[in-house]
Parts: sequence; C-alpha cells; structure tokens
Amino acid sequence: MATADTAHLSHGHDPGVGHDDDAPPPAGPPSIKPLAIVGLFALLVATAGIAIVWSGVVPVVLAALVAATLPGRRSAGGRIAMGAITGAIVLFVVCLWPGEATLEGELPSEAGHHLSWIIGLPIAGAIAILFLPRQSPKLLQGTTLAFMFATLALTLPVLGVPMGRTYHFAEDIAWMPRFGIHYHVAVDGISLWLVVLSAFITPIAAYASFGSIRTRIKDWCFALLLLEGAMIGSFLSLDLFLFYVFWELMLIPMYVMIGVWGGTGRIKSAIKFFLYTMFGSMLMLGAILYMAYAYARASGGTPSFDYFDLQRVLIPYRMQFWLWAAFTLAFVIKVPMFPVHTWLPDAHTEAPTAGSIILAAVMLKAGTYGYLRFAMGIFPEVATDYAPQLGGVAVLGGIIYGALCAWKQDDVKRLIAYSSVAHLGYVMLGIFALTQASLEGSVLQMVNHGISTGLLFLLFGVIYDRRHTRGIDQFGGLAKPMPLYAALFIIATLASVGLPTTNGFVGEFMIITGSFMSHTLGRMVGMQAVGAAIGVILGAVYMLMVVQKMFFGPVTNKENAHLPDMTERELVAATPLVLMIFVIGLFPNIFLSQIKGAAARVKDDVEARVDAHPGPKYFEGPISLSPPRAESPRVQKPAVIPSADAPAAPAQAH
Repeated sequence: MATADTAHLSHGHDPGVGHDDDAPPPAGPPSIKPLAIVGLFALLVATAGIAIVWSGVVPVVLAALVAATLPGRRSAGGRIAMGAITGAIVLFVVCLWPGEATLEGELPSEAGHHLSWIIGLPIAGAIAILFLPRQSPKLLQGTTLAFMFATLALTLPVLGVPMGRTYHFAEDIAWMPRFGIHYHVAVDGISLWLVVLSAFITPIAAYASFGSIRTRIKDWCFALLLLEGAMIGSFLSLDLFLFYVFWELMLIPMYVMIGVWGGTGRIKSAIKFFLYTMFGSMLMLGAILYMAYAYARASGGTPSFDYFDLQRVLIPYRMQFWLWAAFTLAFVIKVPMFPVHTWLPDAHTEAPTAGSIILAAVMLKAGTYGYLRFAMGIFPEVATDYAPQLGGVAVLGGIIYGALCAWKQDDVKRLIAYSSVAHLGYVMLGIFALTQASLEGSVLQMVNHGISTGLLFLLFGVIYDRRHTRGIDQFGGLAKPMPLYAALFIIATLASVGLPTTNGFVGEFMIITGSFMSHTLGRMVGMQAVGAAIGVILGAVYMLMVVQKMFFGPVTNKENAHLPDMTERELVAATPLVLMIFVIGLFPNIFLSQIKGAAARVKDDVEARVDAHPGPKYFEGPISLSPPRAESPRVQKPAVIPSADAPAAPAQAH
C-alpha cells in the first residue's frame, strides 16, 4: 500500500502539462514535423560539407550513417535527426582534436562585437516573441528554436581560438562614464565552456518542453530566451555592475517558470527561491559599490566597476573579510552549499522539466563560476585564509551530507536535486584547493554536472509525462515496457557516479587528486580528500539504488505494464547529452586544453598576491592600487556612449 507521502506525489498537479478547461487532453509528445525534418537534413548536409573542409569527412559521415541506420521503429525524419546530431558532435571532436591546433601566426581573427551578438541574439529573440500572435504556438516555438540554434552557431567560432592564459574577443564600451560603468565583456578558458554549455543546453530543454508545455506558450518562449541571454551575459561580463545586471536578470525568468508552470507547491517554492537568492544578491551589491568607491579613493579619479581595476585594489584585511563574505554568501547560495541549500530541492521538485534542466545544468554554475572569478580573484588573501574551513564544509556539508540526503529520498526529483548538492561540493572543493589539477577538474566538472544532471532531469520528465508521479515506489520493472528509456537512464546514472569512460570520472578524479596535493587546504587536506572519495561510493549507492527500484524486478504497478517507450522527440532531445557523456569521458583533453592556461593564471594571480602580503597580518592599509595584471584584455580605445548630463570621459586603460 502506498504511503500518504507517496499518494501525494502520485496525484501532484503540474500546470506545465496543460490544464485549461478548453484544452484537449494531452495525447503524448508530438512527432517531428516536416519543417524540422528539412532543417535537420540541411544541418546534416552542412555538417558533411564542413567535415570535408576539415579533412574529417570519414568519421563524421560514418558516424552519421550508423546513427541513422540503427534498428528501431523510427520515421525518416527521426533517422535524419539522429544522423545529423551524431555527425555534428563527431565533427565537434574532429575540429577540436588537440593535434589539429592552429599554427602560430595563423590564429583565427577575433571580431570585436562577436560576444555581444552571442549575448544579444537570445534577448532580441525574446523581444521578437512579444510581437508574435499568441494564437500561433508553432510559430512561437519555431522562432524560439531558431534564435537558440543561431546563438549556438555563434559560439562555434569562439571554440576555434586557443584560449591560453589571456582573454579574447574583448569589447569595452563606456556605458555610464560618470559612474565608471562600462559594457565590458571578454571570454577566457574558464568562461568559454560555460557559455557553450548555456547555448547547448537551452535549446535541448526548450525542444523537450514543447511536448509537455501546452499553456501560455508565448510567455514560456519569452522566459526561455531571456533566461538564455542573461546566463550567457553573466559568464562574459567583466564589469561588476554589468555582471550584477545579468545576475539579477537570470532570477526573473526562472522565478516565473517555477511560479507559473510548476507543480502544486509552485508558489511557495518560487518565493523561497527568490528570497534566498535576492538576499545574497543585495549583500553582493553593497560590496560591489564599496569596491568601486575604494578604487576611486585609491586612484583619485572616478569610480570603476571593471574587474581588472578592482583586482588591483588593496584593502585592509578586516574590511576585505566582510567584502569577501558578502560576495561568497551570494555565490554559495546560488551553488548551493550547506546550510543555505534548502531552496534547491523545493525548486527542482516543483519546476517544470525544462526549468529543472536549465537550473541544474547552467544556473547553479553561476555560483561556482562567480566564486572562482570574483570572490577569489578580488579577495585572494581572505579566500585562501578560509579555504580549509570552506573545504571542510564542501566535503561534510556538500559531498557527504548531500549524498546521505539523496539516499533517503523517495521522490526522484528530490533525489536528483540532493545529488546536485553533492556533485557541486566537488566543484567547490577543487576551487578551494587551488592546485592546477583541482582547478581544471572543477571547471570541467561544472560542464560534466550540467550534461549528466540535465540528462537525468530530462529523462525523469519523460516518465513524469506518462505517470504524473515522482514516488520511487510507484515504479518498478520499467525496463520491460521501456527498454530504450531504461538504457539511457542507466547511462546517465553511470555518468553521475563517475564510471570510467564517462564524463563524471575525469572531473572528480582530477579534483580528488588535486585536492590531496593542496597546500591551501591546510593540515586536514588528507581527510578532506578521503571524504571526497567516500562521497563517490555513496553516490554509487543511492544512484544504483534508484535504478534497481525503478527498472528491475517485476512490474509492481499495473499502470506501468504498458507504458510507451521514448518517442522520437524525446530521443532526439536526449541524444546530444548522451553522446557528450562519452565525448568528454573519452576525449577530455579537448576541453582541458582550453581550460589549462586560464586555470594556471588564476592560481598564479592568487599566489602572487598572497606572497606579496603574507599572513597572518596580510595588508594593513591604507587603500592603494597594485600594478595591472599582465593578462588583462588590451583594448585599443574603448568607444564612449555620450551622456546627456555629463561629457564623455575616456575609459581607463587596462
């Protein structure tokens, strides 16, 4: 007999699945339409053409043909889609293979406004959605996907530029010169893969959601595009005022997605999500304003919100501690870390499937990225001083505690949510450890978690659309009626637990080994590394437990006996994520080669600053400026947007 909790889970109401009185009952996700077939066929042809140019025609075409001709009951459109997706991902591997690095003197050109196009295109798409008729859902969906795929295509030229230690595609425009506020964006090896992850995950989540979201589609498409632009903007911003604008802009669409299309407890979860993140954001805003004032005081000029200017500000240790604490609290809430993590399981549980995918895959990385870039980059003395304590919290309050909480869940979405707390504990531990291996592993693990956990949430959405229950004990024996679904879920599970040849193994291995060699984590470094290794075992326990209960043994519920297996739409949405699990697991150096230089730069910058002002006193004042960083973006002469109330002032050189 089901318990009361399980009964509640079984009869949960999800407005995201369409509950208008006049709406027809959902008949399952729609099949691929002719327009999509034409588009995917064009993508396959373009992929083959590019492969010929790059001398990779054989593996690309062979992989595409194998994927298209696999046995199974699929339409011609489905086979073309599978072939195009597989060919495109193999082309990605061929083009970025380390042996094909660009020779010195033949570096690709860097368009000055390229990053602005990547940020602006989805935001422009969101504005365009407002002018389309609400009564044309197919037009709205097609326009949304067109803008998302165009954004993804714009990220591809950035991948062709060797990142090294420096920043690339820098653009610096004086936005409000009177206040020292610039539109300053650039990309390096740390932000590169997070931008690509955002552009890669969002269209997958959107395409999957169009099978289940049947109400207020115009509002849904607007929220998706606005959210994508804000996420990409936050990863590329190097002016802290601009970063804060994008940071807050991310909050609004996700709040609406949970509150409008979420489950029965959506209002409570949306408000909790908003209050937690807004509290940390207000503290960070105060710290940003103080840092801009401190720069003006030290330089004797106007304030500056530029990241490279604020890196130069030397502040007495006591004041630096409170500024670092404000930044850190905002970021650890977003990660989240214990004890400010309680909003995450509720938000994931009530969010629609696409909201959970984007929240887990991308938005949580804004916290880990923000701490690595800003909290550690601007306040290195305090960050290294408190690294041992925070490392202990990451292991005990993140990895171990998150795994134990996941083990005790009887709700699949809450289990995956608590697994995110555990996995991001590894990311934060690697950042606190501050070794070359741990930093590279942390950045790679941000991408790995986005792929694996995004796939888990997508696959759970597949079964939720059929059964409308989240209770683990409501399933059982699903491998019999849904063998393809079971196979993909097991692949995602094995990636989540870090099986060798999957993406999860590489990142966690580098973090654990790098942390073990850390000097920053102090005397307890060995115990912290051992605790992280124990977390891998616990992760295997709770993930394999849920697989055993859901997929193997007899079919315990008669409603599960005749469930249809995955549709073409669902399979097309899941395939890119499944393939990327093995691409990262088998060819990690494609990603690490771009991360390596930036990770070394972060490590060297922090150590140089700490060595210049060693503890326990560090820097005692007065507020002053250190020399500029060697790797700061060199922009010839930033353009200035004239102000109506003040003459345009030249931007400060970096």
